[in-house]
Amino acid sequence: MTWWTRLQDCPVYRIRAEETNKFLVVCDPAVHGCAPLQVIEIFDVGGATPPNSHQAAVESFVVLHGQGVAECNGQTLPLRTGSVLIVSPGDVHVVRNTGSDRLYCLTTLMPDEELAALIRGGVADQLDAVDLAALGAD
Repeated sequence: MTWWTRLQDCPVYRIRAEETNKFLVVCDPAVHGCAPLQVIEIFDVGGATPPNSHQAAVESFVVLHGQGVAECNGQTLPLRTGSVLIVSPGDVHVVRNTGSDRLYCLTTLMPDEELAALIRGGVADQLDAVDLAALGAD
């Protein structure tokens, strides 16, 4: 089945209201019947993921806009627009926004490892004018 939509029509969530990043869900395994979870992860200024790893999943981050760092297995790697980070299963990692604007990453997790359900079970949020401009959405 083929799906088509606009970014601004995709659901947006924070895992908890106090989190510093939100997820624009682009491809959800439960909705689209596919293996990967794909989101645009939007990090507030100073925002970061908690340290985490995945048992079997490979996670990729493509920086669409902004700058930050990734900490992975003792290494600190610079992230900026155009950077690509691929994290192997078992690698403990953190992505942190170190810029003066929001950080936008196209993040893919395959297989999903139930992250989509965790995101969907969170708090509904929305894109604002800053997000829409950064993503080139109408």
